Amino acid sequence: MKYDQLIIYYFSGTGNARNAARWIINIARERGIKTHLINIDRLKTVDMPEITSKTLIGFCSPTHGFNLPPIAINFLLKIPKTKKTDAFILNTRAGMKLNKLFLPGISGIAQLLAALILLLKGFRIIGMQPLDLPSNWLLVHPGLKQKVVDSIYTRCNRIVNNFATNIFNGKRKYKALLSVPIDLTLIPISLAYYFIGRFFLAKTLIATNACTNCNLCISQCPVEAIKPVNDKPFWTYKCESCMRCVNLCPHRAIETTHGFSSLLIFVSSLVISPLLLSGLKYLDVLDFVYKNEITKGIWLIIDVVFLLIFIFISYGVLHFSMKFKFVNTIITYTSLSKYKFWRRYKAPKVTINL
Repeated sequence: MKYDQLIIYYFSGTGNARNAARWIINIARERGIKTHLINIDRLKTVDMPEITSKTLIGFCSPTHGFNLPPIAINFLLKIPKTKKTDAFILNTRAGMKLNKLFLPGISGIAQLLAALILLLKGFRIIGMQPLDLPSNWLLVHPGLKQKVVDSIYTRCNRIVNNFATNIFNGKRKYKALLSVPIDLTLIPISLAYYFIGRFFLAKTLIATNACTNCNLCISQCPVEAIKPVNDKPFWTYKCESCMRCVNLCPHRAIETTHGFSSLLIFVSSLVISPLLLSGLKYLDVLDFVYKNEITKGIWLIIDVVFLLIFIFISYGVLHFSMKFKFVNTIITYTSLSKYKFWRRYKAPKVTINL
C-alpha cells in the first residue's frame, strides 16, 4: 500500500471544503488507511500527528478573492518543515450552473501560493485539484437553489472520488495547473483583495433588529472576527467574509448592507478622492506626485489608506446608529439579503463512515 496514514487539514466557511475533505477521508477508510481530519478553525498551534514515509498530507480550503483565505495562509506558514512528505492541495471555488452547463470558478493564486509554501517547507506536491462546488458568496448573489446545489455536488463527488483514487494508487494529478495562465493574470486582483477588498467586505455585514443576541455567529466565527458591541454583533477587520455567520443565523438577522455599501462607494469615488486631489492642487504638488510611477504608486497607497479609514469610521457610525429604529429600518430594507429571494446557502451534509 502506497499510504497507511492520511492527515487532512481543512478550513471551511459554509461546508464545501469540509465535505470535499470528508469524501477523501471516506475513500481512504475504505482502503484501510488510518485517517485524521483536522479543522483549523481558531487553531493557535500546529501539532501534527507522527509522520512516516507512508503518510499523505492534504490541505482543503475555499478560494477567497482569487487567493487563499488568510487563515489558511497563516496555517500553512506555521506547518513544521519536513523531508519529502507527500501532500496534495484541494481548493473549492465558486461553481455555478447555467441550465445544464456547469460553470467553473477561478482559483487565482490559491493553489500556486499553497504549493509554493509547502515546497519551501519540504513537502512533495503529488496532487493539485480545484473543485467547483456551489458558490456561497452571499455578499453579491443569492444562494443557489437546492436542486442546482445537489446536481453540482453529485458532479463534484465524482471528481473527488477520481482524484483520491488516483492519488491513493500512487498517481500524480495536477488539474490545477491547466488554468495557470489565467490564474497568473489575476495576481493583481488577488493582492488587491488580500490587502484592501476583504477589509471593505468585512464592513458590509450588520445585525438588524431581528437579532436576538443568541451569539451563535460570535461563537462559530472561525477567525473570532465578531464581537459584541452595544449588545449587537460587530464585524472587525479580521472578518474573512467566509459567509458562515450569514448562513448560520437562525433568524436571518445578518444582512449585507447593499444600500449603505453602494453609498460608501459613491461618496468615496465622487467626494473623498476628488477632495484629496484638490488638496494636492492646493499644495501645488500634483505635478510632482504624477511625474513618475513610484510617486503615483505611493499616492495610490495613501488614497487607499484614506478610503479604508473612511470605511471603518462610517461602519462604526452605522453600527451605533442601528439602535435607532428608523436607521435600522432603512438599512434593513435597502439590503437585498432581507428579501426571501436572497436565499441563504446550505451545504449538503456529508457523513464520515466510522
